[in-house]
Amino acid sequence: MSTLTSSAEPANAVRSATNSRTRVIAYWVTTVLVAAELAVGAVWDLFQIPYVREVMDRLGYPHYLLIILGVWKAPAAVVLLIPGLPRLKEWVYAGAVFTFTGAAASHLAVGDAPETLIAPLIMTGLTLASWALRPPARRGLAPS
Repeated sequence: MSTLTSSAEPANAVRSATNSRTRVIAYWVTTVLVAAELAVGAVWDLFQIPYVREVMDRLGYPHYLLIILGVWKAPAAVVLLIPGLPRLKEWVYAGAVFTFTGAAASHLAVGDAPETLIAPLIMTGLTLASWALRPPARRGLAPS
C-alpha cells in the first residue's frame, strides 16, 4: 500500500502545480483583457471619439458622462495591474461590473440589436473571472 501512496504523491504534486500555473495564467489573461478594455475605454471616453459620442446619443446619455467614466476607467486599469491595494481592487472590480452590465442594460433599454449586448456581457464575464481567479496574495480582505 505504501508503494501506491508514494508513487501517487509526485503525480498529485505535478497536477497541483499544473493547476496552479493554469490558474495564474488564466488570472493574468482575464485581468489584462479587462484592464486593456478599461484603458482603451478611458482614452475613447476622454477624447470623446465620434463612435462613443454616437453611442451616448443613441442611449440618451449626455456627453459629459464620458469624461466622468474616462476619469475613473484610467486609474481602474492601473489598479488592476499593480500589486497590493486589495480593497481598491475590490472597488475596481465592482465598478467594472457596474460599467459593463450598465452598458448592456442601456442597450437593452433603448431596443438595440441583441448583438450590442455581446461585448459588455463578455467583459462582465472576464471581470468576474479575473476576480474569482485572483491569487491569494491579491485577495487580502479576509480577516486573518
